[in-house]
Amino acid sequence: MKVSVTTLTLQDLDVDLLILPIGRSLARAKAAKIGGPIGEALNISLMDFDGEEGQALLCYPASGRAHRVAVIGIGDSGTVTREILRKAAAKGAALAMNTKAATVALCVPDSGIDAESAGQALVEGYVLASYDYDRYKTQPNQEKNITERLVLHADRDEKSARRGAERGRVESEATITARDLVNMSPHDKTPVQLGKIVERYGRKYGYDVSIWSKSDIEKEKMGGLLGVNRGSMDPPVLIEMTWKPTKAANSKPVVLVGKGIVFDTGGLSLKPTKDSMDHMKADMAGAAAVIGAMEAISRLDVPLYVIGLIPATDNRPGQNAYVPGDVLKMHSGMTVEVLNTDAEGRLILADALSYAKLYRPELVFDLATLTGAQVVALGSHVGAVMTQQDAGAQERLDAVLSAAELSGDLLHPMPMFPHYGESLKSDVADIKNIGNREAGTITAAKFLEHFVDYPWIHIDMAGPSFLKQSTSYRPAGGTGFGVRLLTEFIREYAYPKKR
Repeated sequence: MKVSVTTLTLQDLDVDLLILPIGRSLARAKAAKIGGPIGEALNISLMDFDGEEGQALLCYPASGRAHRVAVIGIGDSGTVTREILRKAAAKGAALAMNTKAATVALCVPDSGIDAESAGQALVEGYVLASYDYDRYKTQPNQEKNITERLVLHADRDEKSARRGAERGRVESEATITARDLVNMSPHDKTPVQLGKIVERYGRKYGYDVSIWSKSDIEKEKMGGLLGVNRGSMDPPVLIEMTWKPTKAANSKPVVLVGKGIVFDTGGLSLKPTKDSMDHMKADMAGAAAVIGAMEAISRLDVPLYVIGLIPATDNRPGQNAYVPGDVLKMHSGMTVEVLNTDAEGRLILADALSYAKLYRPELVFDLATLTGAQVVALGSHVGAVMTQQDAGAQERLDAVLSAAELSGDLLHPMPMFPHYGESLKSDVADIKNIGNREAGTITAAKFLEHFVDYPWIHIDMAGPSFLKQSTSYRPAGGTGFGVRLLTEFIREYAYPKKR
C-alpha cells in the first residue's frame, strides 16, 4: 500500500473514499467548514450521527471528486487517544474493503493530539486493519479488496504529519512481517529456515545477521537449548542480529531476546490438541516480535546500538527427547531439574539471557509466549511485564508502560517478590524448571531472573500474540504484538540520549 500526505482541500481529493474521523458535537461544524458537495452530503446524513466513538456513517455526495464519504466517531475531542484514532482508521479500512475503494483519503482530525502522533496512529490503524494472510490459499478471495493508495490529509503541520505517517507505515509493515512469520506453516519455518529468512531481512534492511549452527551452540554449552532440541529431527540455531549505526548514542547495546520455539508439542509432557497444540506455530511470536522490531529500528535509522538474539528450536517427543527428571547444565553453569518438558521456553531463553551478559548490556528485554497462566490472569489483549526488584525497577517499568500506551500493545506489571522463587528450589539440582501451580507467570519470570545480572525486562505475551477472533486492527491469528511496543521504547530510549 502506498502512503502519502497531502494538504489539498477536501473538495479537490479525487478518491474512491474520503474518511473523516469526527468528535462528538463537532460534526455539524465540520460539515459547515468543509462546505461544497461534501458538506451538503454530510449535513443531510448527520441526523443519524452524533460522533460517539466507533460510530460510522457512509454518505454519497451528489457531485465532486470524492465518490464516497465516511464519518467515523471518535468521541469527545478532549479525550481522544492514539488508540481511538487507530480504531477509527481501522473502521474506515473495513468500509474501504466493503466498498472496494482502491484509493482512500484519511483526514487528521481536530483533537488534542499533535499532527505527528495523529498521523502515525491513523496510518497504523488503517494499514494493520487491511492485513490479510493468504499465502497458502490456492484460490485467494476474488472479492477481497486491498487499498492501493492511502492519502493522509493534513490541514495543519504538514511536515509533522508526514513524519508520523512514514513512521506509522514502517512500524505497521514491520508488524506485518511478524504476523506473517507467526502465521507461517511450521514446516516452512524450521530453525534453519527461520535463520535464512532473517538473513534475507538483514540484507534488505541493513542490519547484520549471524546464524549459529548446532556445533556453535554446543561449544557455548547451551544445555537448555540443546536439551529442548533433543527430540527434534531439525538442529537448533541461535540467530544474532546487530544494528550498530555509526551515530549510535550508546557503546553498550540494548539486547532484545525472543523465544523461538517454532513449534511446541509440549515434548513428552504432551499438550492436548484442541485450543492448545493447534495454535503452537505461534510459540515463536516473541522471536517474530524481535525480528519485526529490528526491521523497524533499522528502517527508521534509530541511533541506538541494538542486538537481537533468538534461540530457535522446536519441542517434540522424538526418540532422544529430554524427559522429566533430566538435569540440564545451562550456559551459565547452573543446573536445572526438568519436571515438565512443556516448560521449555524458559530453558532456551535462559541460555540466551546468560549469553547476553557477554555484551555488558545497558538493558535487556525478553519477549515470550511463556505461560498459559498469563492468559488466565490478563486475557487476550494485555501482556504481563516484570523486572527484578532493584533501584531502577520503577524507572524501567514506567518507560515500558509508556511505550505500551503509545503503541497500543498494552502491558500490566506483575510483582516479583522474593518468595515467589521459593517453589523453584530443587532437591537434586540448583533449581527446577517449574514451580507450584499458583502464580505461574511470575514463577516463570523468577526462573529467568537466575540468569540475568543486568537491567532486565521480561514480557509474557502468550495471550495477545495470537487471537482466535479478529478485533479492530488486530486479526485472527498472529497479531505482531510487541513490534511497535519495542520500537516505540527504543525510539524514546535513543533520542533523549541524542539530545
